[in-house]
Amino acid sequence: MVLLLFVDLDPELKALDALGGFFVLRTGVPPRGPLPTLASACADPRSGRPAEVYGDLLTFRVRKVAQSIRAPEARVAASVAQQGLAARFWSVALGAAALCGRLPDLDPELLFWDPDASAPDDLWLREVRFRPVGDLDAVVRAGLLVPLGAALRSRHRVAPALLWGNAASALAGTVRQLDRWALVHGRPDVGERARALAGGLLAHPDLAGTLDPVTLRRRSCCLYYRVPGGGVCGDCCFDRPPRPAPRGT
Repeated sequence: MVLLLFVDLDPELKALDALGGFFVLRTGVPPRGPLPTLASACADPRSGRPAEVYGDLLTFRVRKVAQSIRAPEARVAASVAQQGLAARFWSVALGAAALCGRLPDLDPELLFWDPDASAPDDLWLREVRFRPVGDLDAVVRAGLLVPLGAALRSRHRVAPALLWGNAASALAGTVRQLDRWALVHGRPDVGERARALAGGLLAHPDLAGTLDPVTLRRRSCCLYYRVPGGGVCGDCCFDRPPRPAPRGT
């Protein structure tokens, strides 16, 4: 018989703070004023929703990231911005599921986001309600990553495979962080649950094949190597930054 030692996930989700900055999810109303929701960020600018103070939220965020990393083109910044959000989504959801056995409902209509904040992305949940851990895929991939990817592709020239590679890489990174936390704190059950849950998530057709099943090295590139001094990521499909193609090829 396996004894599962869950940590209580209180209504303010404070238990997640111990896992690190990417796992933190604040609750209630942001004290510095109202923030847009993820739903409004992913909405078509022509949808008739009220205009936000930032204008088009995703365009604002991509421009901010581009300035921060000196991205040579918008799609590089769009990729980096999406991977940062994916890491936050997976961290909150998988962290809660692995540590506490409960999954906060990250409904994009309830999830506030500050597009002007620094990394990791600032997220607030207006109302805490829980869903079964088995809904992980529905909450994160279907509920957040699918609309985010569609919104980014409608604004920037980024390939679906690149964005799903980013999402898979972010998921693998979340598992590694949970594994490290579990080792330090003597909670191997947390790491085991995280790996098991992630294995199921990576089996979905959107994510299947995005990572090498043994090394978890990704089979696409996030384009970070195009950033001045960026180089390649630790799980990149390239061993070294590709050279630009000769003109005319």
